[in-house]
Amino acid sequence: HSINVSTLSQVAADSIGEDPLVAKVCGYYHDIGKLVRPEFFIENDSLGISPHESISPSLSALIIISHVKEGVELAKKYNLPDILVNSIKEHHGTSLVSYFYTKAKSIDPDVKEEAFRYPGPIPSSKIAGIIMLADSVEASVRGERVDQKEEIIKFIDTIVDSKIEDGQLNNSELSFKDIKKIKDAFGKVLVSIYHERISYIEKSRDIREKK
Repeated sequence: HSINVSTLSQVAADSIGEDPLVAKVCGYYHDIGKLVRPEFFIENDSLGISPHESISPSLSALIIISHVKEGVELAKKYNLPDILVNSIKEHHGTSLVSYFYTKAKSIDPDVKEEAFRYPGPIPSSKIAGIIMLADSVEASVRGERVDQKEEIIKFIDTIVDSKIEDGQLNNSELSFKDIKKIKDAFGKVLVSIYHERISYIEKSRDIREKK
């Protein structure tokens, strides 16, 4: 996940005239807080057995949300540059942990949305905004196993637009022109990763069947 986010961030930053190397490194480090409790994050669930199944949605959300604070603490402990610390701190902004919020609401309709939102702050720079978008888009496309070009592009539009509507990019200084370029950059990278991978798998299957 972090490698893909790093690549997406690098290409997107370059497309709008930001430092691609800084964006790349920020992408590598954005999720270091997950090192504290790696088993609670889906990208580390190789056995298909989630510890979230045995705890409440509110506790699950608390654990998920805490990876930001724990990432900031790790970054400061090892004296990482401020731009890395800020990108870790801001990469979820005040976004809603929607899966566990929806699950909690099905149990208790009066559950408070605030308890399922990251504490922020929202991204305060173009680089931090890019990291947020790259993180959300990569996780969504990979999680939904989207492999067709048109579907990938549609997913990118939906995720990015939802962040804009939620006010997550209000302080990032990203313009609508920047957003368009970032979407295009994400599309090229993700299509090359997921669409070509599926094509390779299908081609390999055809070769085996012919044998």
